[in-house]
Amino acid sequence: MRKILEVKALKKTFYKNKVPFAALNDIRFDVGKGECLGLVGESGCGKSTTAKIITHLTAPDTGSVLLDGAETLFLRGRKEREFYRKVQMVFQTPQDSFDPRRTLGDGIMESMRNQGMRKARAKERMYELLDMVELDREFAFRYPHEVSGGQCQRAAIARALAPGPELIICDEATSALDVTVQAQIAELLKKLQKEQGLSLLLICHDLALVQKLCDRVLVMYKGSIVEQGVPDEVIMHPKEAYTKMLVDAVF
Repeated sequence: MRKILEVKALKKTFYKNKVPFAALNDIRFDVGKGECLGLVGESGCGKSTTAKIITHLTAPDTGSVLLDGAETLFLRGRKEREFYRKVQMVFQTPQDSFDPRRTLGDGIMESMRNQGMRKARAKERMYELLDMVELDREFAFRYPHEVSGGQCQRAAIARALAPGPELIICDEATSALDVTVQAQIAELLKKLQKEQGLSLLLICHDLALVQKLCDRVLVMYKGSIVEQGVPDEVIMHPKEAYTKMLVDAVF
């Protein structure tokens, strides 16, 4: 399987009151073309720090992040813009990720317009994306505060799809939603992954969701990956005490 993303030997230390805290300790994994990889663990284990390093929101102390075999951590200018076309992110609270002064339609079109797409074509594509995420086209004229969390998350997924990415990182993308809406968004992600040939990095703490969506799962604990494998195997036959604790808390 072709590797879209390769994460190698990531280390990150934060300081609190001048006391060092190892957020990431030699993190290594890859995501294959068309694969959904789950990254699970409790809050504070390093999942979101990993996502922030991959997407250049935080710099690692050491390590490497390769996209299609090429280093990405030191990109600037045009090359960094091209990186963000290929890698998109869906956040936990979608309302916070949209500009409250602009409509959802404008938010979805923004990256296309920034790439030089004509306004008429960007608008046409925006409507196609709303169809893709199963939102009525009239949602293009609504503002983030005028829609539900699930509806706004669908719009956020449409926005992530707009540049035509190879990889979408979902950072707790369903955890702020009601249980029934979580299931709907999960089904949508699964459908889009299959139809669009997307690779997904699903960062969450919900093992049931990972079991449903993911091809492989990594379990993180205190900045390290302590277990990995096929979800059914990891959940049904956990090897590490921490993984057993996670499983017992859910099932």
